[in-house]
Amino acid sequence: MKDLFWIAAIALLGLWSSTPARAEDEAMPAASNVPGAQSPGIHADRRITFSLKAPDATSLQVAGGDGLGMGPFPMTKGTDGTWSVTTPPSVPGFHYYWFVLNGVAVNDPASETYFGYGKETSGIEVPEAGTDFYAIQKVPHGEVRAKLYLSKTTGEWRRAFVYTPPGYDEHSSTRYPVLILQHGSGEDETGWTRQGRAQFILDNLIAAGKARPMIVVMDRGYALRPGAAPPSGGSSAWLQNLRLAFTSFEDVVIRDLIPVIDASYRTIPDREHRAMAGLSMGGMQTLFIALQHLDLFAYIGSFSGPIVPSLTAGNLTADSNPEPFDSKTAYGGAFADPSTFNQRVKLLWLGVGSAESDQFRSGIGGAVAALRKAGVRLEYFESSGTAHEWQTWRRDLNDFAPRLFR
Repeated sequence: MKDLFWIAAIALLGLWSSTPARAEDEAMPAASNVPGAQSPGIHADRRITFSLKAPDATSLQVAGGDGLGMGPFPMTKGTDGTWSVTTPPSVPGFHYYWFVLNGVAVNDPASETYFGYGKETSGIEVPEAGTDFYAIQKVPHGEVRAKLYLSKTTGEWRRAFVYTPPGYDEHSSTRYPVLILQHGSGEDETGWTRQGRAQFILDNLIAAGKARPMIVVMDRGYALRPGAAPPSGGSSAWLQNLRLAFTSFEDVVIRDLIPVIDASYRTIPDREHRAMAGLSMGGMQTLFIALQHLDLFAYIGSFSGPIVPSLTAGNLTADSNPEPFDSKTAYGGAFADPSTFNQRVKLLWLGVGSAESDQFRSGIGGAVAALRKAGVRLEYFESSGTAHEWQTWRRDLNDFAPRLFR
């Protein structure tokens, strides 16, 4: 009896297991899976095996974003009704994906979902070897808080997520600079903390003494005035109607968000301690808003933000063939006097992924070259090997944040 007792105790404690060791090539469950789910699984070379039990399905595919190679990848049905496929090696980082079951796009019940593509979408986190700048580490952690506020611009309640740095509550007399950080098209205010892991990037930078403790505000990048109808075609339609998308959101930021944050948190409420940045659409919004309100912002960052030189309050159309960048006239003449601009703006930061499409690389690269030639001071960052995806923007934030408020 004693022997049986100890055998049971050891098994319960996990000190003895009949589970065989994993083969070197066997896939490990993704960290983004729901608890207990073995699929999708990631191989050592970053190939990914997806599976779904759907015995009544007649066809099944898996598709995803740039880092997964897009697809769709046809899946093969096993004798037990489980479909599976192993995709080519992916780019490290976070990627959206979905199944196409009998022609219908559906989420993976084994995956967490994230707001992307204008809806809740499955996602997978693919580790990058030797990289931990966005990992949860044993350092002091800040907090992410939800701030609800009534917008005078839209007449509706809005929600912003606010990162407060480590020690914010303990150091009750300390005031902090503010970064307004925006998501991209089809995403929302949850993107930077769920997909982007911004809070952990800031925690790690602050703990290492590389970034100044700051408050980070992440709001929803869509706004409609009372009575206005939303653009048809989903979230991507916002980019086809920039007047509706950007002027309303500009008023939300300037008239609603900044006053609410300054009244609710211990900010340093001046332009020298206020920054704005964003990815993709959020980068476009940042350039549109911040360059028109240099009385409010001294630090500006655009992460893969398409460059639209004519994007001003009086001209809100984006051509499929963007016009050449003229530093004298771009963005309403914001750069026309480089010396004055350099004195007022402490940091202009532009970034892009080396694997992004030419639409992004040539537009951003052309603007960087033209601005530097004109004498405008800026920082340019290129994320090696990544496309229009979250790993690019995580790296962007990791480079951008240490340059703020110095």
